[in-house]
Amino acid sequence: MQYGICQLSIVPVRSTPDEASELITQLLFGEHYKVLECRKKWSRIKTVADKCEGWITNSQLTFISEDEFNDIETNKVINHVSELISFVEDANHILTPILIGSCIPDTQSLPHHFNGKLIDKAQTKENLVKIALLYLNSPELKGGKSPFGIDSAGFTQMVYKINGHHLLRTAESQSTQGTALSFVEESEEGDLAFFDNALGEIDHVGIIMKNNYVIHVNGKVRIDRLDHTGIFNNDLRTYTHQLRVIKKIV
Repeated sequence: MQYGICQLSIVPVRSTPDEASELITQLLFGEHYKVLECRKKWSRIKTVADKCEGWITNSQLTFISEDEFNDIETNKVINHVSELISFVEDANHILTPILIGSCIPDTQSLPHHFNGKLIDKAQTKENLVKIALLYLNSPELKGGKSPFGIDSAGFTQMVYKINGHHLLRTAESQSTQGTALSFVEESEEGDLAFFDNALGEIDHVGIIMKNNYVIHVNGKVRIDRLDHTGIFNNDLRTYTHQLRVIKKIV
């Protein structure tokens, strides 16, 4: 088994070894992974945080030793960037921009200086919406995890991650976590609302706010009304998503 770490701001992870294939997720700076298969130009990886498998180009692949990988796994220190854009500086004083939700692990493969703002311990539930609002108006991008492109499950995953709480990568898998609530009225700010499509498949998720609002991704990260039916888009004057279940994770 081989191991790697992301040394770039962001790295696309694709469904097949082809630049035109579907983007299934992204690696942010500092995230580590297992390398399952190496080819001439592409490698298949498995992310440690959410067990997501996909392909990255070898030109964006950085190997680390098994010992270093195990050290990162053993330490499990929360060091997540909490500003939209920060910078790390290498030994040659060259800056690399890094995005909110990036990791700053204490490891020899990332000999970078960082003096921005970090969240280094699990936060209370009240901080979830505060972080979520930093993504407001970020454009929708299937497979995205950054303020420059993000999908609904990537949005909830990153907000929870930054606050020190673990979510899986897709809306369907996230819906298996936590405790179900019977009514919208039972929910608290920071709980998750899940929505299904015409086939009954859970394909959308948002973060509940106060006063029956939800922040979610639909074209962009936006705030809409939420009731027992689903999400009501005030701009369109119609419901856009049908509520399936509400889950309390924290």
